[in-house]
Amino acid sequence: MPELPEVEVTRLSIADRIAGALILEVRQGKPLRWPLQVEPESLVGRRLVAVRRRGKYLLLEMDQGLLLMHLGMSGSLSFAASASEMGKHDHFDLQTTQGILRLNDPRRFGAVVYVRNEQDPVAEKLLGRLGMEPLGSEFDPLRFFQALRARKTSIKQILLAGDVVVGVGNIYACEALFLAGIRPTVAASRLSRRRTDRLHHAICEVLLRAVAMGGSTLRNFSNAQGQDGHFQQEAMVYGRKGQDCKVCETPVCAIRQGQRSTFFCPKCQKP
Repeated sequence: MPELPEVEVTRLSIADRIAGALILEVRQGKPLRWPLQVEPESLVGRRLVAVRRRGKYLLLEMDQGLLLMHLGMSGSLSFAASASEMGKHDHFDLQTTQGILRLNDPRRFGAVVYVRNEQDPVAEKLLGRLGMEPLGSEFDPLRFFQALRARKTSIKQILLAGDVVVGVGNIYACEALFLAGIRPTVAASRLSRRRTDRLHHAICEVLLRAVAMGGSTLRNFSNAQGQDGHFQQEAMVYGRKGQDCKVCETPVCAIRQGQRSTFFCPKCQKP
């Protein structure tokens, strides 16, 4: 599933290329998770101003309104000067004066939604409960510590929930907890300020490194230029069940938490 680094990598690969483009045509394939909210023809003639990100949502800012895009479980965007006819898994085409932005999503959990602005009720419903941006200035160590003190759930589950800090998906939660030396099963409220500060630093470091590596390509993710990510190749624990820890050589363990696989080193990560 594309997580925050993959979405940020996608944003970086289209932002400069599509800024200033005029929308010429909008084509839709099979219905996605949420409806567009407007008739596609009503977007023709609008100009794309910028591409921002909030959590795992891309915000395509227009001179009138916003398009909120979510890649779902298996989606990816491409942007090219021209494109072939829409295929079976192509569900949204935005033809502009600078190229065609296409959403491909085999599982159709993605979405493209029009809203007037971020105060629009639909935008509030989708974005309003998202936690702090881990790559933004609002991700403050003290605020992070205070939020975790009120949570008795395991720290791994809190990271995945997204209402404290947004976008730290399964791969990056496993890797950040390893870097911080924290067992994923420990209750968030039990973490001291010192350990929370280490985790805060680890989350930032892991996510920035993942963006620099182009994200993670486990199945079919690629950026809008068709380039795969490589972060998974240097993972310390994720996907390495039974293999030796790269630090202490203890076999990496795997457990299930909330229907997701969690990988950790029982020696390097303390309860």
